[in-house]
Amino acid sequence: MYSQISPNRAQRVDLPGRYGTIAALRAPALGDDAMRTTVLLVPGYTGSKEDFAPMIDPIADAGFEVVAIDLPGQQDSQGPDDEALYRPGPLGSVLAELIGKIAADGRKVLLLGHSYGALVSRAAVFAGAPLAGLTLLSSGPSELPSGDRRTVLEVGEHVLAEQGVEGTQRLNELRSQQNPAYAVLPQELKDFYRNRFLKSQAAALLGMANGLRYEPDQVAKLARALRSSGTPCLVVCGDADDAWTPAAQRDMAERLDADFAVLPGVMHSPNTEAPLDLIATLLPTWRAWLTS
Repeated sequence: MYSQISPNRAQRVDLPGRYGTIAALRAPALGDDAMRTTVLLVPGYTGSKEDFAPMIDPIADAGFEVVAIDLPGQQDSQGPDDEALYRPGPLGSVLAELIGKIAADGRKVLLLGHSYGALVSRAAVFAGAPLAGLTLLSSGPSELPSGDRRTVLEVGEHVLAEQGVEGTQRLNELRSQQNPAYAVLPQELKDFYRNRFLKSQAAALLGMANGLRYEPDQVAKLARALRSSGTPCLVVCGDADDAWTPAAQRDMAERLDADFAVLPGVMHSPNTEAPLDLIATLLPTWRAWLTS
């Protein structure tokens, strides 16, 4: 079973950040063809660095250093108390600073953002992050559209404001118990989800939720920025994504003049649902970017 508790060779490290340390999992590149390239992985709303656990070893085995982070305010990363600083723009500026520090060591950086992390990643492009390539995973052109995910987000936002993180987690667990798929999850994974959410800062959860509800369409701006910097882009999603539709993501890719890939039978988290299929899509594209 692939999940956030999948074993991997990465070491837990703390990276310097604007608000304090940024928690990360880092794995060195292996193999004779190792490149001076870092793959930087950015999680989505309520996520963490562990969301990429199943991908770490295969990417490192392919010759890339891997760094998966918690965004500020998520799980083990320090963050501010101001909700507004968790919108994509401010977080993108923080991410751009981190990318600049990695690139200052002479490394190329391939940036992958998942869901809300992709909105933050495009904001890092706007902030001038020096990138060798950008991958947008299971994310859309603007705010989260109407649907079950947005409804849950809006209800949770009210509970979070009134009852705090612990009250919201109680609601999460009640809702999860109604899902048959949750019942068969290993207790270790259930405990991980619970503890991760409880360690998240309330300001971060509220600010990111706000970003998911009000982020404007900035695809045209991103297309101009990528074209100006000569940065290639890939958009990837599952064909059953229940956040942003595959059609909306395909349209975004066309507007970006980016490559586009759809993974069959996959919903919103290819990184845990089908990591090997995702990696089989990512690696050839990344290698082509680096050798072109």
